[in-house]
Amino acid sequence: MGREAVTVARPSARARRERNAGLAFISPWIFGFLVFTAWPIIYSAYLSLTDYDVLTDPSFVGLENYERMVQDPQVSLALWNTLQYTLLQVPLYVLVALALALLLHQAGRASGFFRTAFFVPKMTPPVAVGVLLLLLFNGEYGLVNEALGALGIDGPSWTTDPDWIKPGLALVSLWSVGAAVVILLAALQDVPVELYDAARVDGAGWWRRTRTVTLPMISGALFFVTVVNTIAAFQMFTEAYSAYFGAGNSTYANDAALFYVIYLFREGFAELHMGYASALAWLLFVVIMLVTAVQLLVSRRLVYYEGEQR
Repeated sequence: MGREAVTVARPSARARRERNAGLAFISPWIFGFLVFTAWPIIYSAYLSLTDYDVLTDPSFVGLENYERMVQDPQVSLALWNTLQYTLLQVPLYVLVALALALLLHQAGRASGFFRTAFFVPKMTPPVAVGVLLLLLFNGEYGLVNEALGALGIDGPSWTTDPDWIKPGLALVSLWSVGAAVVILLAALQDVPVELYDAARVDGAGWWRRTRTVTLPMISGALFFVTVVNTIAAFQMFTEAYSAYFGAGNSTYANDAALFYVIYLFREGFAELHMGYASALAWLLFVVIMLVTAVQLLVSRRLVYYEGEQR
């Protein structure tokens, strides 16, 4: 049996030029990724195995930093606070964004103005949002409690009562809900009108159309918003730090506001335990990766992508 000649088609000169041009265009991103992302990740993995105070050279200590994390009560406290905040903030954020997007979808031509109005607060610096938290949710003279008082409701001490710290932070996070609203509105506008017409012919009301047509068709956008916001919630830092830990602020509510990244920051840049802070960062990376993996597994049953075979 004779051997068959196998020929491998080589890329043409034009294809090579286009490939090289593409690589040249993305080379700034590749350089930035390698220098400012990939290398810090690799170096932090090394630092997590060392005792490093920034002022002296790192000394290798093996897994001591990870053993210390297991015994550190502040780590479990910070993780628990962060998990509580995430479970509270993410569903609230997504539901409010979806509700606003549904309203804007019915606004017609006026949706352009409101879309911009909802997105503009997203541009507010996070430090200012932390200050806004103290002004709006102050238990004595805050605008939120004054509004509740006008309705005959005695508002809680949002900024000092440990039980209300995380709900207050979750509510103030809605200040930047505009970005998610824009994403969900774009998904809503992409839903084929024919599906709604068919549902109306079948006698489906608004709620049934929303449940059986709208939500499945925008499930990809909902999933994206949920995953991105979950990762952001696990990294909650600036708003809580500026409100409860900045400028020498110290209250008995600080333990309730001690989120994981705040503890990581204090260990790394206040105490100069950079090796331990690197280990803390890798633990957070693993936690976020596991949570995202679970979300991806769940999405296989709940998320619909157009053209997908099932």
